[in-house]
Amino acid sequence: MRSFARPFLSVVCAAFAFVLLASCVELPGANDAPPRLYVLTPKSTFPKDMPSVKWQLLVETPNSPAGLNTARIALQDSPVELRYFRQATWTDFGPKMVQSLMIESFENSGRIVSVGREQIGLRSDFVLKSDLREFQAEYDNAIPAEATALAANYSAPWARVRINLKLVKMPQREIVATETFERRVRATSNTMTDIIAAFDGALGKALKSAVVWTLKTGEKHKSLRRRR
Repeated sequence: MRSFARPFLSVVCAAFAFVLLASCVELPGANDAPPRLYVLTPKSTFPKDMPSVKWQLLVETPNSPAGLNTARIALQDSPVELRYFRQATWTDFGPKMVQSLMIESFENSGRIVSVGREQIGLRSDFVLKSDLREFQAEYDNAIPAEATALAANYSAPWARVRINLKLVKMPQREIVATETFERRVRATSNTMTDIIAAFDGALGKALKSAVVWTLKTGEKHKSLRRRR
């Protein structure tokens, strides 16, 4: 692990329900001015046996806890506290970024006629609703609120993504199926660059599974309806 002489900074950023405090943690590569902006990538490779479908899909913005509904990059080193990395943010609020990447992933699959976000007014056959329940880096060991140890003393965190999907048939608004996808990827080092790479890996695996599941589930439902 790369060592450095820059201590963690503990600064109070926000207060949660039942008096949980969110503070900021500084890592190498996250102390430059202006603040660094990070973006993740959509999936572009999929199984060859994934079905091609002729129906249309709307992807809603994921619901999320208030602590994740932000452009700030979350970290957790305790079950009861959520903090953020200092001088590092996503290019958009987390749920909006995940929505955009999911739509791009569907488009990159080349297996669906039309996919878009709910605001464009597309007349869809299905709506994909989702809850972004985990989207943070997780440390194995707690980082003291007034940290005096170097970050080199802490192991690299996991990037954790957990998203619940509900495929809704329109216009009946009938829930066809629901599934949860959770992925964890360990960062190769305790630096922002490698932590972001771990986020990209974890979200990419979840998005790939989500696209495959949605197309297979929706097509199965359509096939059953056609046989009746």
